[in-house]
Amino acid sequence: MQRMRPVPTEGSGSARQAARLAWGVLGCAAIARNRLIPAIRGSRNGRVLAVASRDLDRARAAAGEAGIPRAYSSYEALLSDPDIEAVYLPLPNSLHREWTLRAAEAGKHVLCEKPLAVTAAEAEDMRDACRAHGVLLMEGFMYRFHPRVQEAVRLARDGTIGALRLVRASFSSLQTAPGNIRMQPALGGGAILDSACYGVNVCRMILGEPTHVAGVATWWPGGIAATVIGTLTFSGDAVGVIDASLAMAAQRAFEIVGTDGVIAVHYGPRPGWGTPSLAVRSPRYTSPSGRLPTGNHYRLMVESFADAVLGKAPLALPPEDSLANMRVLDALRTAVLPAPPRDAVR
Repeated sequence: MQRMRPVPTEGSGSARQAARLAWGVLGCAAIARNRLIPAIRGSRNGRVLAVASRDLDRARAAAGEAGIPRAYSSYEALLSDPDIEAVYLPLPNSLHREWTLRAAEAGKHVLCEKPLAVTAAEAEDMRDACRAHGVLLMEGFMYRFHPRVQEAVRLARDGTIGALRLVRASFSSLQTAPGNIRMQPALGGGAILDSACYGVNVCRMILGEPTHVAGVATWWPGGIAATVIGTLTFSGDAVGVIDASLAMAAQRAFEIVGTDGVIAVHYGPRPGWGTPSLAVRSPRYTSPSGRLPTGNHYRLMVESFADAVLGKAPLALPPEDSLANMRVLDALRTAVLPAPPRDAVR
């Protein structure tokens, strides 16, 4: 796969600056302004060169508050900027496919907010387009880059808690604003895509690919899944249980249960997914004498992606993994009862 040559920072010829990936941001969503733009600006290998919005005043405001040198009044204009090497895409779920394809055609690498798409078929289109144009595509599951999450997975795989039997994953938030994109079926809203994508991803990360998917859901008017409970069956007598909701107090946690112990990861309820706790109960586990590993998972994610674009490391989360996640979400959507009206889950 061809790698795009890094563009030096304006006004600087240093080797360090030349190794920094030039990012553009398609949209001014809160997660972009509050999490990803600060993460890129604080990264060792990236810089935010431009931001775009269909409202130029909004783009200029976002650029001004973050010290971004360029603001565009359209996504097309940003994609036409030859200095942009990669884009972060925080748009509504229903727009992920379209703008990933457009970015790929423009030769831009894509970090796309989760879930990668609305369906597995869309995700496959996105993977194929990026592959055809020689650009990288990665889904923004930032939690997987936190050192404590990675330590939990390592301990589970190393046999610290014996044979794995169960993964429980809870990802919820209370959404009440009618204008919220999570509440709009046409934009790919609902708990299945917004929240269950995390639980499915956690179970797959630890247990592999499920052999069977089942579930139940409650529904809001208009075909929005408010709460989803899913069960995933895996080989080796292992089960994944996920609960995801837009109608509950914030929960961001998962537990790994084995024959000899339990590993628990819990995030605090505050916005932004702060530092998670890691607790291990097992006769095989010895608590470290120092502090548990930590770090900003958003920054670690964008650094990992930039390293892959710059040819310094393999892509941490390849699109094949995201496609597999979408296939499970498709199966969960089919499994939940009672089924919503047909046009509510397009």
